[in-house]
Amino acid sequence: MARKKDADKSAQSDHNKNNKSEPNEDEEPSFDDPEGFVDKITDEELVGDILCKKPEELGGVESIIVVDGVPQVGPERLEKLQSVISKIFNKFGDIINEYYPKNENGQTKGYIFVEYSRPQSAIDAVNATNNYKLDKNHTFLVNLFTDFKKYEEIPDEWLPPDPQPYKEQRDLHHYLLEPDAYDQFCVICDSGNPVQIWQNTIPQPTKLEDRARWTEKYVQWSPLGTYLATIHYKGVALWGGPKFEQIMKFTHVDVQFIEFSPCENYLVTFSPNAHMHEQGRLIIWDIRRGEVMRTFDPDGPAVWPTFKWSKDDKYFAKLGSDVLSIYETPSFGLLEKKSVKIAGIRDFAWSPTDNILAYWVSENKDVPARVVLMEVPSRNEVRANNLFNVCDCKIHWQKSGDYLCVKVDRYTRCKKEKGETKYINMYYNFEIFHLREKNIPVDSVEIKEPIHAFAWEPVGSTFAIIHGETANIQVSFYGLKTGHKPVPLKRLEKRMCNTLFWSPAGQFIVLADLRNNGVLEFVDTSDFTVMNQTEHYRVSDVEWDPTGRYVVTATSKWKSKDDLGYWIWTFQGRILSRNNMQKFWQLQWRPRPPTLLSAEQQKEIKKNLKKYSAQFESKDRMRLTKASKELIEKRSAAMGKFEEFRQTVLTLWAQQKERRLQLRNNIDTDTLESDTQNVEEEVVEFFIKEEVTVLD
Repeated sequence: MARKKDADKSAQSDHNKNNKSEPNEDEEPSFDDPEGFVDKITDEELVGDILCKKPEELGGVESIIVVDGVPQVGPERLEKLQSVISKIFNKFGDIINEYYPKNENGQTKGYIFVEYSRPQSAIDAVNATNNYKLDKNHTFLVNLFTDFKKYEEIPDEWLPPDPQPYKEQRDLHHYLLEPDAYDQFCVICDSGNPVQIWQNTIPQPTKLEDRARWTEKYVQWSPLGTYLATIHYKGVALWGGPKFEQIMKFTHVDVQFIEFSPCENYLVTFSPNAHMHEQGRLIIWDIRRGEVMRTFDPDGPAVWPTFKWSKDDKYFAKLGSDVLSIYETPSFGLLEKKSVKIAGIRDFAWSPTDNILAYWVSENKDVPARVVLMEVPSRNEVRANNLFNVCDCKIHWQKSGDYLCVKVDRYTRCKKEKGETKYINMYYNFEIFHLREKNIPVDSVEIKEPIHAFAWEPVGSTFAIIHGETANIQVSFYGLKTGHKPVPLKRLEKRMCNTLFWSPAGQFIVLADLRNNGVLEFVDTSDFTVMNQTEHYRVSDVEWDPTGRYVVTATSKWKSKDDLGYWIWTFQGRILSRNNMQKFWQLQWRPRPPTLLSAEQQKEIKKNLKKYSAQFESKDRMRLTKASKELIEKRSAAMGKFEEFRQTVLTLWAQQKERRLQLRNNIDTDTLESDTQNVEEEVVEFFIKEEVTVLD
């Protein structure tokens, strides 16, 4: 037995010697680089996304700014100067230290140091207050303290910058070159999954883009249709060009609302939780450069839109408690460095065409309510109108800026119960301001019945009002002329509607009931003919296309769970298509910029419209037969090939004429007429369309 064990040990020893070079499974593998190995991949290439988040060591001066151009004052005026400086710079963050250097006489030297609690506050202060005019003799020059080191490292010899490779600019107005002027629209489903871009071609729309998870919240077109904005948790992205490529992105964590300025120069974003990420709640961006122009931190609850812009992007304003703050661009500072104090101001609105503000002030005991027109930047009151017994006002500008309508809710008496004011015997006035006439005369239209909706005609001087009790809803139309009071044009009685939707081109209007019934009425206001009366059950939105040729009615997920989707109609109320979509959210037409044609040129085109009738009738015939553009092009190409083949055969036939004469004993058979007596004629009929004409 002992011999056997010794033999086994000897065999095992021999086996270990033979497998000496094999690795042991119990040993951990080594990942060390061999000696002399050189890694060709840098850390930035390998883990660049992680290294960019690596904390950086701060020198302790990143929160300090240097303000130059400060008035030089003595000890007796120092306290007042400190109060003014604190008022200007406190709005950007908490100031933990201020230092005013002084000379031997105790007079300030004209520059100061301000230290904030956060570096971001210092950056915001520099962006907002650099070149800030304190008065006519003092303008602030504000820099970060860390900028001094940067300026010290500037080389003595200037070196030209390296040439940058040419980057082709995208054509952001490519969609306007469509030969048939087809409009585009965007369809959003279920939190942006998917987002689709369609072109409203005839007979069926054409899908241009279909992207899943394009946005995390919603999308929004810019006012002129140049950009499509998508909203994400980390910020906003702008898309444009023929392929909808990304143009710019703006980082604003947990952004909730966005707003473009009218000329698309600036973008306003709002995030209620941005302060947790060292950002301002309200940020104004330069769209082309992607830079922050100004940040705000509203004190009270957010009202959107916070700012209202003038038509040329030169000014924007916001409403405060008994104050109207008007800012100017590109400095983004207060106009004349102070807000306008207006006790009791409740609302305001800019003119669509001029730098004029309309605002209204509520009553205060024996002081009447006022509607005021104020010019900007002069702040001169060009017109004011006093009103008594007013509980509310709504401001409605006409699109061309020729007229202003203020809807005034008035009462005969009021009483207070349990701290609440109750108004009795309500009636309504529509104060019409004629802005293009001398001294801006004001006319009034009084209606005793409840008001449900008001809307100006976009092109023209007509306005419509829905009024009356629930059992007898009426729609009244009024017309305006220079030097005359509003004239009643037509009253439609016993209508089922609560909203007005004018065509962007004017003349045509849709009366819609956006309650559960979804009744739609298409009216031509030139003679007030009802072109069609139909319904779209549970309709939630009505959207005209920019040209006024088509209108969309939609039922979104916000209002209903069933029958979601959108229907496309002509301006006359004829249905073109019904598109049902699960989890449908919204449809938005892509806006168009204003036409470059003058009013005279547009009038001339309308006058000579019959010259283009043949071209339009040809396109209409194509649409009636529902022959697609691709099919017509295919037929045209086939016809061209046939004509080419026919010419080739005719040439060959002419070349063979001598041979034919030889074979037919010099008898020319080419000119012989065919036998018309032995021809069978077949008549084929097919149905094209059916029209029904009702005779009165």
